[in-house]
Amino acid sequence: MWFEIHSGIAIMAMCLFILRKATARIHGFPNRGKEKMVAHYSYQWNLMERDRHISGVNR
Repeated sequence: MWFEIHSGIAIMAMCLFILRKATARIHGFPNRGKEKMVAHYSYQWNLMERDRHISGVNR
């Protein structure tokens, strides 16, 4: 019946959830746990530059 598919969907969802968490954990190792900063818009870029200036990075 239609309700028999629930167990399969639950198993697939758990596998996808575990893979997503594992990928995030694996990507955290090369960056020492820090997320990479990405700016898609000029406003975000300006905020990143402001933060870099305030924190004194690359001086």
